[in-house]
Amino acid sequence: MGKLKAAITGVHAWVPEYVLDNKELEKMVDTSDEWITTRSGIRERRILKGEGQGTSVIGENVVKGLLEKTGTKPEEIDLLIVSTVTPDYAFPATANIISDKCGLKN
Repeated sequence: MGKLKAAITGVHAWVPEYVLDNKELEKMVDTSDEWITTRSGIRERRILKGEGQGTSVIGENVVKGLLEKTGTKPEEIDLLIVSTVTPDYAFPATANIISDKCGLKN
C-alpha cells in the first residue's frame, strides 16, 4: 500500500453581501461605533438575511467556489471537515449538509 497523502490545493473565501456596520447597530441597541471599535476592533460584520440561512450557506458557497477555482469535481473529494460553533442544526452535521448541497458523495 502506498503512502496516504493530504494536500491543500486551493484556498477560497465567501462572505454574505449584507453588511451590518456599527452605525446601523447604534440604531438597534444602546451602543456607539466608538464603544464597539475600541473594545473589539470590529467595524462591520457580514450577515446572512432571510429564512433558512445558516452556516451551511457560507460553506456551500466556499466549496462550490473552491471546486470551480481548482477545477476539481465533487466526486474527487474524499472528506469535508467543517469546524463551527454556529451549526445549522445539532444534527445532521454541517459538513453533511454542505456535502449534500455540493454533491460531495464520497
